[in-house]
Amino acid sequence: MENARNVCTAHGERFTPLREHIFGLLIDAGGPIKAYDLLDMLRPEHGSPKPPTVYRALDFFTRLGLVHRVEALNAYITCDHLHEGHAAEFFICESCDMVEERHAHDHLECRPDGFVIKRSVIEHYGQCDSCAD
Repeated sequence: MENARNVCTAHGERFTPLREHIFGLLIDAGGPIKAYDLLDMLRPEHGSPKPPTVYRALDFFTRLGLVHRVEALNAYITCDHLHEGHAAEFFICESCDMVEERHAHDHLECRPDGFVIKRSVIEHYGQCDSCAD
């Protein structure tokens, strides 16, 4: 949580109590979580927040590199490498929905000269060790 707070401060952004609560829920999930699941988890303490509340926070975290969107699952996951700017690739188990994040080093090295990557989504699907046994 402290790393996230520091990233916000470094970018001149505020880590509001609501953002902190949502980020805490993302951490506690321990894996990918959908926006509407976050919305349900917020209700006990925040009444009846609307979907834009969660989506604004998720967009904020994604923009700062604190969270990644796992496109195939339509879910969000905290970044395992908060201290490093990087392109991520995900290995997604189709049996248990486990998601493992890795650096996408090779993909960045092969980009054309002068090409500026704004957004990159690299997802691999298969089975994790546990499910393959």
